[in-house]
Amino acid sequence: MRLIFGLVLLVGVALAGGAVYMAQTYVGSYQAALEAERNKDGEYVPLVDIYVANRQISYGEPIKPEDVKLIRFPKESLPAGVFSKNRPPFSEGEAPRIALRKMEINEPLMAVKLSEPGAPTGLAARLERGQRAFTIEVDTSNGMSGSIRVDDRVEVYWTGQPPEDENGNGGRNDVTRLIESGLRVIALDQNADASDPSAVMDARTVTVAATPKQVASLAQALQTGQLTLSLMGTNDEAVTHAVEVDQRDLLDMEKPVQQVQVEKPRVCTMRTRKGAEVVETPIPCTN
Repeated sequence: MRLIFGLVLLVGVALAGGAVYMAQTYVGSYQAALEAERNKDGEYVPLVDIYVANRQISYGEPIKPEDVKLIRFPKESLPAGVFSKNRPPFSEGEAPRIALRKMEINEPLMAVKLSEPGAPTGLAARLERGQRAFTIEVDTSNGMSGSIRVDDRVEVYWTGQPPEDENGNGGRNDVTRLIESGLRVIALDQNADASDPSAVMDARTVTVAATPKQVASLAQALQTGQLTLSLMGTNDEAVTHAVEVDQRDLLDMEKPVQQVQVEKPRVCTMRTRKGAEVVETPIPCTN
């Protein structure tokens, strides 16, 4: 009897030891797998709640609460000017914001894409402080009507006859002169939607943002000659030096040298007769 009891006790101890060993092995493998999973994706990425469009929003549409939703977005990758849970795009009692460009589903709402509450829309919303809108007709024959888009920058060239100066120079041959550089396009045929591809197909007019002085310069140039637009590169700097070409520059002809007439100094004399001889003596001129 004692032998059987000892045998059972021995078997129980062995089974218990095996169970403890298996449990430790399982827990250790689980912890190792958990640690490996944590290390695989690096550190924890903090997320924030931001507003996105939950439907396609067209240019000029008012933004309503049912048009947006909150999603989780990595904090380190937030675009500038996004609207978050702590900064909603609308408030109680405020006028709605207006979409300044087309937005797709799940596209983040940003300050540059929406107007201020109750602010004017259209061309006025695209003008910065101190700027004015000026419209220029585009010659469709040179292809610029299909190349320029909203938010592009352009140069303006004037072609005409310069007026004669006080010496009678000018006024004979046409010249082409760069009069403005780096003007931002804000509308094509009064369409200010930068995301509308149809606005660049058959545009007949281009509206640019300019200062009042630039507007006066463009208006004067429009009345005295022909304006031509040239598209600038995205990273090009505005040209600040004078650019002018006339027909002689185009044909590589030497310009005529203007003869400068030098006025001869005036000499005053006094005649004195000495017998039959007349003597002229220089004297200061009084008149």
